Amino acid sequence: MMQFALKIGLVLLLLFNAWINPVLADIVEESQILQVIRSHPKAILDSLIAYQQEQDSAKLEVRVQLVKSVTKNPGSLISDSPHQGRLLSQKTIVEFSDFQCPFCRKTQKMLDTFSKQHPEVQRVYKHLPLIQIHDQAMPAAKAAWAAGKQGKFWDYHDQLFVNQEHLGEPLYETIAQDLNLDIDRFNHDRVSKSATAAIDADLKWANELGATGTPFFILIGPKDTQILTGASLNDLEQAIAAV
Repeated sequence: MMQFALKIGLVLLLLFNAWINPVLADIVEESQILQVIRSHPKAILDSLIAYQQEQDSAKLEVRVQLVKSVTKNPGSLISDSPHQGRLLSQKTIVEFSDFQCPFCRKTQKMLDTFSKQHPEVQRVYKHLPLIQIHDQAMPAAKAAWAAGKQGKFWDYHDQLFVNQEHLGEPLYETIAQDLNLDIDRFNHDRVSKSATAAIDADLKWANELGATGTPFFILIGPKDTQILTGASLNDLEQAIAAV
């Protein structure tokens, strides 16, 4: 059985190498590969499934260890991200969000209600622009970051969600003007390497925590850390009580 598994692994490796390196395609005999695949389709499928499960298990372990480290040191995740509420709060809700995501927009009223009911809980914003499906997610994130450099992140944040259907260059400058920002500085900051680095740092956290969609929440408390993908007000209430 072990020899057969190794044979399948070798065949799959050859297939992959032949795909990425056309020169190897002449070396690998197609008839032999096809014969193995046709003779043992279930075994090959099982091998692929087992490999995927092994990869998923490894990712889960990384995520578990990361969550444990965040519980011990919330500041490692919060860093210098925009926040509301008490800076030294015992409990924190971290939202990974996308300004072009309709679900994130709907979530804002719920989060505002939650913050009013729980002023003791710090609220933190992290950028997770889904650039594969939202063409304005990254420009909007950079504009909000630039507004934050002038102390107006949350005001800018609110206006982006209110005007979500009109995201684009005209809107970004209009909001900046309405908020009395220094326009030259705003335009400089939003295209700077610092803006890119800050958002990339949030994306790295999102990837390591397994966030694949928005909104995505991390609730951090002295006892535990919980992860929620999307959430109702009741979900947040229960989770914050548990941490």
